[in-house]
Amino acid sequence: MGNGPYRTANYVKSTLWTIPFLAIALVLVIAPVVRMLDAQLGWNSGLGVAGAQALYQTVITLALSFLVFTFGSLLVALQVASVQLTPRIIATTLLRDNILRYTVGLFVFSLIFAVIALDRLNATVHETVTLLTAILGISCIAAFLFLIDHAARLLRPVSMLACVGDAGLAVIESVYPHQVLDRGRVPDTDTTAGGPRRIVRHAGPPYTLLAVDCASLVDEARESGGIIEVVPQIGDFVADGEPLFVLYGRAAALDDRIVRSAVAFGSERTMDEDPLFSFRIIVDIALKALSPAINDPTTAVLALDQIHRLLRAVGKRQLHAATMADDHGHRRLIYRTPSWEDFVCLACIEIRRCGAGHVQIARRLRAMFDDLSTSLPPYRRDLLNRESRALTRMLDSLYTLPDDLSLARIPDLQGLGASGGFVLAHRESAVRHGEMSRRSSD
Repeated sequence: MGNGPYRTANYVKSTLWTIPFLAIALVLVIAPVVRMLDAQLGWNSGLGVAGAQALYQTVITLALSFLVFTFGSLLVALQVASVQLTPRIIATTLLRDNILRYTVGLFVFSLIFAVIALDRLNATVHETVTLLTAILGISCIAAFLFLIDHAARLLRPVSMLACVGDAGLAVIESVYPHQVLDRGRVPDTDTTAGGPRRIVRHAGPPYTLLAVDCASLVDEARESGGIIEVVPQIGDFVADGEPLFVLYGRAAALDDRIVRSAVAFGSERTMDEDPLFSFRIIVDIALKALSPAINDPTTAVLALDQIHRLLRAVGKRQLHAATMADDHGHRRLIYRTPSWEDFVCLACIEIRRCGAGHVQIARRLRAMFDDLSTSLPPYRRDLLNRESRALTRMLDSLYTLPDDLSLARIPDLQGLGASGGFVLAHRESAVRHGEMSRRSSD
């Protein structure tokens, strides 16, 4: 994998200028081909030089105007999204939106193509070039109108949260590809090999660990006959001199450059191999919505919808053990991934502490706990029940009026909505939670 290639690939995926730059190279290749094709076809539309010149200038004006408006609007959108939602959503969603990137690429392609066509215009009009320019001009208008509609829909909190949720679900399925069988996280066994032999430390600027090439590390450990331990977890900040690897047994003879080439660092976390980061982004959006400055608990309910979805996906996956073996079953790599407790704590604790005072949040959290407790395997329920009991205790301390407390205890997937039969079916559950809380306090 290597740090350089991985960071380059990640940079290309999260930048806006790469597609327009490729569009410039593409137009330099296509323009001569179109002129050659025009000479072979010999079309004659009757459009004079003055008409062709007006067409080219119009397309140039359109493309340039659309580019200026798009980038100006994008700067405003980035600022609004950063303030209203979270700054971490910029690189993970907005700058990776392919519709935005390819639309800007179309504008740049049309602009450069029309400029070249105008520059080559002489006494003879290239009919194929003129036709293609007209098509590009119409395409720019259609793409610009579609982009306005797309951007208006994309910048809504529900769309942003859905984008993060979709990306998080894909990462979860990639990192944890197997469904659960009859147990949860495989227990860690025999994770030492007679004590550490040598420590490889990070050398260089402080960065965040983005990815680990586990396959290459397992191969290196197998060939050397030892064990390699990756000390930091994906998403951890690693400063210069901090432990990066612990090499056991004959793996201690490996060159530092070989093992360091199997990890990739970056200035900020990404969702490529970090299943916790999607939770972090969604929780940050919920906390921002629950802050006194914004006070938008409905957006926090939308965030809980995505958290509910991701927790259900994680709970049905076989979480990794801390060790990985080679083809012969020999332990070769110690590599830690987030546990079920990590996901539940990140997803619930901060939102519960900041949002329990909102009836919407309390009811939505209760509905999430009740649903996950019944839909996930039994060994996943202890942590969910612990969080449910903590929510009950917080409600007892926050709501002094009995009617408000009774209302806040009712599970509701909409927070405060048309729960109907769902409320009636779970009214006994709310009473039971209250009785359990009183017994525990006694």
